[in-house]
Amino acid sequence: MKSKTNEIRLSDHFDTRRLLRFTAPSIIMMIFTSVYGVVDGFFVSNFAGKTPFAAVNFIMPLLMIFGCVGFMFGTGGGALIAKTLGEGDEKRANDLFSLIVYTSLAVGVLLAVIGVIFIRPLAAALGAEGEMLDTCVVYGRIILFALPFYILQYEFQCLFATAGKPKLGLFVTVAAGVTNMVLDALLVAVFPLGVTGAAVATALSQAVGGVIPLAYFARKNSSTLKLGGCRPDFRALGKVCTNGSSELMSNISMSLVGMLYNAQLMAYAGEDGVAAYGVLMYVSMIFQAIFIGYAVGTAPVVGYHFGAENKEELHGILRRSLFLVGGVALLMFAAGELCSYPLSRLFVGYDEALLAMTSHAFTVFSFSFLLSGFNIFGSSFFTALNDGLTSALISFLRTLVFQVAAVLLFPLLFELDGIWFSIVAAEFLSVIVTGALLLGKRKRYGY
Repeated sequence: MKSKTNEIRLSDHFDTRRLLRFTAPSIIMMIFTSVYGVVDGFFVSNFAGKTPFAAVNFIMPLLMIFGCVGFMFGTGGGALIAKTLGEGDEKRANDLFSLIVYTSLAVGVLLAVIGVIFIRPLAAALGAEGEMLDTCVVYGRIILFALPFYILQYEFQCLFATAGKPKLGLFVTVAAGVTNMVLDALLVAVFPLGVTGAAVATALSQAVGGVIPLAYFARKNSSTLKLGGCRPDFRALGKVCTNGSSELMSNISMSLVGMLYNAQLMAYAGEDGVAAYGVLMYVSMIFQAIFIGYAVGTAPVVGYHFGAENKEELHGILRRSLFLVGGVALLMFAAGELCSYPLSRLFVGYDEALLAMTSHAFTVFSFSFLLSGFNIFGSSFFTALNDGLTSALISFLRTLVFQVAAVLLFPLLFELDGIWFSIVAAEFLSVIVTGALLLGKRKRYGY
């Protein structure tokens, strides 16, 4: 069914052009989220110094573990809501939406309290000490005070697309991003508050990203979804958590693996290695955001047509998506190879040895861009089909099992280069698994 206005609806037929139009706001939204995350690193590195920059990157994986709950509720909840809409039950979809938002907000408050209390012993247990430990605690506690908003921001980035309002989601993300960048420039560059200023800027931007959508959905609006009263439904919440477990697993695993990478890099290259890895993570966030944004944008479409049992549409979306992901992967690999030096110089141009290490690492790391998009989309595709187990399997193997094995084994063979090659090897093995699962389950889901 084709919508009567220019607004694209989940019930529409999605050719390549409509897919790109519908997912573009989500892609831009994720890119912008990554860019303003990178701004913190840029200002801390260039205005506070190498040790504070290393400290921020050291504690960030732990903070991401707390925040990734928002992705679990957003992706898992979005899949269930979209499927319910496809089945024609709009009231039930709104009840689920309200339940998910209220639950995630309560979980965010609880995790914030736990995090603020235990941030110092956790950072010390991970290996931080001295000035780095103190810096980790200062940065971490400020960020954790805004954790409920951080969770809501991540959650609504997924749910805006499900509500048929991806452009509004983009607007909220831009507002949060501009807030962060302006405050970073003011609190780190103009007023030399260092890591404290960067943390305050990030926390306030997260408040913007969480409060605006909460206020929008709480009042009368033109979207499909609205906040209202709801009853506790633990079975539905269990389904949401199962559906979103792959995204939760992916983010937790990446954070745990990030800690392992930092430990290995401290052993093989010291603080310079941690700083170089931080640059790779910051820049790769922007590159990977294209794939994540596309996956977030297509998920409600897949979920809706799965609920409506439109198998022909599912087949078309999968075929077109694999073609688009492959084309973008080639462009991203080329961009990574060509821009490795200037991008590295942007962050660590003040230190020649660190610049050389980072630039070399980036040329190796760029090979992962050829593969990661297929794994990100494949996992998201199964989440949208409400097959959380398969999605979680892809994420678990990709972000934990394969990377842990590689980062422990490869440095024994290739020393420091082995750490940079680890991510590429993990993505390669994951593509094999993702391809096998897509082929193996095609008859079950009819795509």
